[in-house]
Amino acid sequence: MASQIAESRTSDRPVLRRAVDGPVGEWVGLAVRLALATVWGWAGLAKISDPAEAAQAVRAYEILPESLVKPVGYGLPFLELALALLLVIGLGVRAVAVISALLLLTFIGGISSAWARGISIDCGCFGGGGAVDASKTEYLQEILRDCGFLLLAAWLLFRPRTRLSADAWLAA
Repeated sequence: MASQIAESRTSDRPVLRRAVDGPVGEWVGLAVRLALATVWGWAGLAKISDPAEAAQAVRAYEILPESLVKPVGYGLPFLELALALLLVIGLGVRAVAVISALLLLTFIGGISSAWARGISIDCGCFGGGGAVDASKTEYLQEILRDCGFLLLAAWLLFRPRTRLSADAWLAA
């Protein structure tokens, strides 16, 4: 009887919903997980080779007190690389998605703040950063890009079960 009720509930759901909840969704989740891992890996690797430049990018936002600029600038690439590694192996996917979303919201807030205050900077998201000519700012594109990355994190937050993940292996 219970299996008939469960089967009935499953067959009542729209086909797309069943696909997203099932194996297709797990493969989509893998693609999303690897895409977000690529973003974090690219960002971290771009910054880790020149920590002073990463700190300068943080300083350019004029948000943090000077005492926090170096710790954030030097530490951010390591956090990004750790997130990338955890996403690649699929360990703690939901927790990584939460941290990713919070970090992306922070970046969106920082870029929005610089834009609203009329500060002309390159975001430094993928290396570089710092003051630029006002004609070289790309705030809207950077915010939209980060919103796209935020959607990837949201997918993993609500659907952390993905194929080829350590989480799935540990749950088995």
